[in-house]
Amino acid sequence: MLDRRNLLASAAAIAIAGAMASTPAMAQSGLPDTISWTAYDVGSSGYNQSVAIGGALRNEMDVNLRILPGRNDIARQIPLRDGRVDFSATGLGASFFSQEGMFEFGEASWGPQEVRVLIASNADSNLTIGAAGDLGIETVADLEGKRVAWVVGSPSLNQNIGAILSFADLTWDDVERVEFPGFGAAWEGIINNQADAAFAVTTSGQAFQLEASPRGLVWPTLPFDDEEGWTRLNDAAPFFVPNRATLGAGLSEDNPHEGPNYPYPILLSYADAETDKVYAMTKAMVELFPVYDGAAPGISGWHIDRQQFEWVVPYHEGAIRYFEEIGVWTEDHQAHNDGLVERQQVLKAAWDAFVAEGVSDEDAFQEGWMQARRDALEAAGMNPIWN
Repeated sequence: MLDRRNLLASAAAIAIAGAMASTPAMAQSGLPDTISWTAYDVGSSGYNQSVAIGGALRNEMDVNLRILPGRNDIARQIPLRDGRVDFSATGLGASFFSQEGMFEFGEASWGPQEVRVLIASNADSNLTIGAAGDLGIETVADLEGKRVAWVVGSPSLNQNIGAILSFADLTWDDVERVEFPGFGAAWEGIINNQADAAFAVTTSGQAFQLEASPRGLVWPTLPFDDEEGWTRLNDAAPFFVPNRATLGAGLSEDNPHEGPNYPYPILLSYADAETDKVYAMTKAMVELFPVYDGAAPGISGWHIDRQQFEWVVPYHEGAIRYFEEIGVWTEDHQAHNDGLVERQQVLKAAWDAFVAEGVSDEDAFQEGWMQARRDALEAAGMNPIWN
């Protein structure tokens, strides 16, 4: 099981302090006068954190951060792919799903993307299943036979629920699936006793509304010591990491939740991004942390000791160079990273070969790509995840 707190954080802190002391006011940032990011839409946690980081860059480095909000993964990814922005403060879809060529990124105009992580925020909240508090539900196993929300047109949400159910060796066949047209409607459905459980981040407004309702709220636990459960979960959704959440509806330091989480936001580039610029941006994110910490909800997750260096999307060589300098990047991290780069190469080769076949029908294209993708990954000894 991955350790959420990097054991080399102390060495990192010493190295960072030395770097900050040797470069007064961060004058030699290595960044251009203006850099640009895409981010989630205005008002989102990702956007608010980007604004706070932009303030630190401007005040400490005299670097202006231009933020382009995007309402969905594609809107955030197109400017990054086309070189119109330097980086993207994005989420799971534009990072992992784009790498895998899944969902929107499995369409003919996209395919697997060779993306790279600079650094990411791992906050004190969880992304998991919440349930009505009036049914005696305590663990994921207790969801068997309960009414679970299925959000139409949201494959990632439904995939996440299926993966979490697998923690208790359950599937969608073991629960009663109740369809809703959207995320908000699903949580309203629990309040109105039309469903019993749904997926959300623990800090979502809908979770607080359910907590305040007559039904109440509980977050079924996924105990860290259940290694078999976590193996099943990560086989279905390797992007989840175990996390002790203290932020969210009904949660606190005295009442934490052991469950799954994944990074958000994720500062992303493509593999061909300029190495020196990536290095400078990563360095700025780490060394400016004391300046922007506390300036927006969830922003503490960017701290160096919260990084998951063995996640599911590879890190950029410019970021790795900085992590090596401060002593937090190990040979094991590099071996893991090399394996992720190899996975991207397998996916790209499979995509190129499949597209060359010239399949024009949309449904046949989707079915054919899923088969080609699965065959290529299995031949390389890699988990296709989606079957």
